[in-house]
Amino acid sequence: MIHSLPYVLFCMTAGIGLIVLLTARFRIPAFFALLSVALLTGFLLGMPFQDILNAIKDGFGNILRSLGLIIVLGTTLGALLEYNGNTRVLAIFLLRVIGERYAALAMSVTGFIVGLPIFCDSGFIVLSGLNRSIAGRTGISPIIMSVSLATGLYSVHCLIPPHPGAAAAAGLYGVDFGKLILAGMLVAVPAMLAGHAWARYAGRKFSNAIAGEGSAQVKGSIQEQGSGEEKRSGDPSFFVAFLPIGVPIALIAMRSFISLGKAAGSFPAQLLDFLGEPVIALSVGVLLVFASRRKWAKETMTHLLTEGAEKAGGILVIIGAGGAFGAVLAATHFGQQFGGIPALGRMGILFPFLLSFLLKTAQGSSTVAIITAATIVQPLLPVLGIQSESGRLLCLLSMGAGSMMISHANDAYFWVIAKFSGLEMRTMLSVYSLASLFMGLAAFGMVCIFDWLIRF
Repeated sequence: MIHSLPYVLFCMTAGIGLIVLLTARFRIPAFFALLSVALLTGFLLGMPFQDILNAIKDGFGNILRSLGLIIVLGTTLGALLEYNGNTRVLAIFLLRVIGERYAALAMSVTGFIVGLPIFCDSGFIVLSGLNRSIAGRTGISPIIMSVSLATGLYSVHCLIPPHPGAAAAAGLYGVDFGKLILAGMLVAVPAMLAGHAWARYAGRKFSNAIAGEGSAQVKGSIQEQGSGEEKRSGDPSFFVAFLPIGVPIALIAMRSFISLGKAAGSFPAQLLDFLGEPVIALSVGVLLVFASRRKWAKETMTHLLTEGAEKAGGILVIIGAGGAFGAVLAATHFGQQFGGIPALGRMGILFPFLLSFLLKTAQGSSTVAIITAATIVQPLLPVLGIQSESGRLLCLLSMGAGSMMISHANDAYFWVIAKFSGLEMRTMLSVYSLASLFMGLAAFGMVCIFDWLIRF
């Protein structure tokens, strides 16, 4: 059944509001809230029951297929790094170099750099243990630290190849990757700073708002990691401590950029393509932690591996339910209805920005939002007056800015941040979701400046 655009927008808004009400007000577990709202939204949109179930299964399965192994390996790597003292060693080193005063900004910059080649989900999982260590040692709220890291990673994920959304849209529009990467980095900087600034401002108001079970885990970790000022006798050296984090990131980075080069078919490139697959790279990180210690007690090893797998299970079902809700909304294809809006010519780069913003808010995936918006906008480029080379570049950047906002309950990254940081729903919406809004506006403001300079 085909509904009007206002009705679809109403159903989407009502569904999002109901998720917030069920989780924040009535304390319904997020998995059941997301699943229930996905079913209800599908019925309101007139979808046949079987189509609703198929969309839920596809959305759930696609998320687990892309993130399942990464999350299990990431949680395991984090548990091993914390037990082995790697995160404590790295925290001490970073604090000596940058000083405690700018620790949150340092995490934003770290996220920005690490996020250039790898997915924000993977980057946050790998760095979450280190982030908690620094929060414990500096006394800075873990909310500020977590959202600063998350927004640093997110700022480049939406704008720069080789991330799939930007890369696919660039290929569709024939935009040069090098120019897009350079311009995207310039646009991502104010987005990163906006996210960090809001994290510092809003995070102070929620310094004690860490979710129930996660509260004990996070606060206990902070107290333990913040109790010592120097390395302990059994801690590894800085170089050994850095390897399990640095090597996976380097492998994933080299794989991403090798695939863009001319030597993609050579043996070294094929080897890097294998080793740089996030699942393999994280497995290498796990093996490096084991190799850094001469003796591991069998009971300890079993406990840590079990802990990593069990912790991942709760995260996976929530992320999968978020993907299911997003799939039901995406099945309406409501973005295509924008093609009939009159007076598009006066909107220019504002239209792709607003379209990707609505698509992102509705179905949760920045990648899907950019690709869908790019497909819809492509035949409208002459009407919008942005068919030139520079116009197409600005169009992609505006869609990337729109795809940042708003990250909320139907975004897998939202739940990765919440569960790995132990933050409750209300805090995530007030700090991280609003941060993503300000990031998108800051990025689009930078695109508008570029547009003015080109026209001037």
